[in-house]
Amino acid sequence: MSYITTYTGKHFDPTAPDASLFDVRDIAHALSLTCRGNGHVKTFFSVGQHCINCALEAELRGFPTRVVLACLLHDASEAYMSDVPRPFKHALPSYVEAEEKLLEMIYEKFLGSSLSEEEQKLVKIIDDDLLYYDLKVLLGETPAGEAPNLKIELDYTVQPFEKVEAQYLKLYERLSQ
Repeated sequence: MSYITTYTGKHFDPTAPDASLFDVRDIAHALSLTCRGNGHVKTFFSVGQHCINCALEAELRGFPTRVVLACLLHDASEAYMSDVPRPFKHALPSYVEAEEKLLEMIYEKFLGSSLSEEEQKLVKIIDDDLLYYDLKVLLGETPAGEAPNLKIELDYTVQPFEKVEAQYLKLYERLSQ
C-alpha cells in the first residue's frame, strides 16, 4: 500500500502528495491526537494544542491574519508524515525536503500561496517562543536564552482530543474567512 487512509477516508500518498486531498478536518483530527516531543514529555500535550497556542500568540501580537493562519498550519505536514524530533530531522535531508514540499502545498491550498521570507520568519519566531515553554513545562528543561514574553496564558492541562480538534477547526474557520 502506498498511501495512508486519513480520518475523512481519503487515500493520501505522502511521497506523491495531491493537494486536492488536503482536508483541514484531517489535519485538526490528526494533530489533536499527536503528542509533542515524540511522546517524551511529562504529560500529554498535542501538536494541535501547540499550533492553537502559536496562532493565538501571533494574533495577540498583532500579526497579519495570514501569518496567524500560517501559525495554526505550521505543523500540518505532521498530520500526513508524522513528526520527527528536530535533532534527528537534521540528519534526514530527504525527509526535510519532503516535509517542506508538503507544507508548501498546504500553505498554497489554505493560504492561496506559499509564505514570503518575512512571513516564514514570523512563524518561526512564534514557534520557537512557544517551544521554549514546551521544553520548560513538558520536559522540565531550562532552555538557553531569556524566556520570551508571551501575550497568551499557557495551559498545559491535558485536553480531550475532541476538544482540541473542535477548537482547531473553529479557529481555522474564523481565520480563513
